[in-house]
Amino acid sequence: MPLLVREDELYGYAPDTFAFWRNLAVYFCVFSVLGHWMEIAYCLFMDVCFGIVEDDSLVWDDPMYPFLVYGVGVAVCAVVLVPLRGRLVAVRRTLVGAGVQFYLISVLVCLAMELAMGLMLNLPDAAGEYPLWDNSELPFNVFGQAWLVNDAALASVATLYTWVVYPLCQKLLAKVPLRLMNVLAAAVVACFAALCAVKFS
Repeated sequence: MPLLVREDELYGYAPDTFAFWRNLAVYFCVFSVLGHWMEIAYCLFMDVCFGIVEDDSLVWDDPMYPFLVYGVGVAVCAVVLVPLRGRLVAVRRTLVGAGVQFYLISVLVCLAMELAMGLMLNLPDAAGEYPLWDNSELPFNVFGQAWLVNDAALASVATLYTWVVYPLCQKLLAKVPLRLMNVLAAAVVACFAALCAVKFS
């Protein structure tokens, strides 16, 4: 029996249950750290190919430093993209067709999020220098903030997470006895809060 079947892609969105939000809290904590590790690999690739990552970038610092943007990203996937996935699977004849449409929509969502964050947090100073990232000279940039290459890559990650990682995690956590899962979730959140207190101080 395959790890995931069509039925797995139709479910997983249950915001009226405690387990949904408990699991989401665990994913936020875990993927805030794992996301940093993914960012290290991605930045190594981008630096070799495009030479756009600064030597003093925060990404090269302590790998246990949480990148909360990835925690927010998995939350957006669970709350926004998982129900979208379910609707596409329900109306499309094949999972491949639904997956392709999902990916294209995800590119637009990632572009909108990157652009919004840039316009809020990354406006150039009087000298025209961007404080966090500078996409203004890259081809396929959007208003100097978003970059379609980034958005295509992030959409791939969002698609992989929403279609494979998330349902597998949900199936795995559902096998853990309820009381034990609640204790484990509380421990993960407490440890993550302590980690943030240390790293952000």
